[in-house]
Amino acid sequence: MSATVVSLIAVETPAQTRAAEALDSEYLHWVGAIAKSEYGLSFDIDAMVRSDIHDRSKFYPPTGRFYLVEHAGAFVGIGCLKRLAPDVGEVQRMYVQPHVRGAGAGRILVERLLADARALGYRTVRLESLRALTAAHRLYRSVGFTEIQPYAANSMGAYQDTATLGTYRRSAVFMEARLGD
Repeated sequence: MSATVVSLIAVETPAQTRAAEALDSEYLHWVGAIAKSEYGLSFDIDAMVRSDIHDRSKFYPPTGRFYLVEHAGAFVGIGCLKRLAPDVGEVQRMYVQPHVRGAGAGRILVERLLADARALGYRTVRLESLRALTAAHRLYRSVGFTEIQPYAANSMGAYQDTATLGTYRRSAVFMEARLGD
């Protein structure tokens, strides 16, 4: 465990956007490799990164959030929140580089995204995660997420062959946290 402070920085400037794009690509290539090796799935990663970075209605205010994780003077992770419905948000792209895992960055990030979701008026927050990412699932459960059935508004349909959506749904854990009133 590192004594170095973890900070969250909202993606706003061109330099922050470039850092976010690099980390988003790193994350999606990493998770894409897991999806391919474990489940035989492939995604259009380049399209996902373009959408994540350039679609201002996705992860950016007023309805979303896009954070960089800063640790020891470097950007080492990302995390995003987007709107699924007027009272439902979705956590996406939760990623912390391996050398920083254990420093509490993931917990700080998910707790911030849940606090932001409350502030934005979301009563429910959902997420989807490959079954192979069990450490992430432990973190999500520890902050109140529980497993649910796959939800229709999940994001992967736009980035893969529609014939593989059933396989994707079986390869993923879908979770939800109720934020209360």
